Formats: sequence, C-alpha cells, structure tokens
Amino acid sequence: MRKLIWVIAIVAVVFFIVGAVVKAVAFLLWVAPVLLLAALLVFFVNRSGGKRIP
Repeated sequence: MRKLIWVIAIVAVVFFIVGAVVKAVAFLLWVAPVLLLAALLVFFVNRSGGKRIP
C-alpha cells in the first residue's frame, strides 16, 4: 500500500511539472512570433538605413 502511495505521488509531481512546462511552451508560442517580427523589422530598418546613394 505504501508503494502505491509513492507511485501516485511521483506521478502527480511529474504531471505537475509537465503541465507547467506545457503552459510555458504555450506562452512562448505566443511570444516567439512577436519577437521574430520585431527582429525582422529591425533587420530591414538597419539594412535600408545604412546605405547612401552617391
């Protein structure tokens, strides 16, 4: 009976950790496209602003 309690406790902790990681990944999936767009914008602004036409 004690082993069953330990197994249930370990499974609960693993599920808790997996749930936290999934929420973090879901948050990053919303943040990543925004950061990508910002990086592309800065890249193109720096690329076009540095050239001078003689």
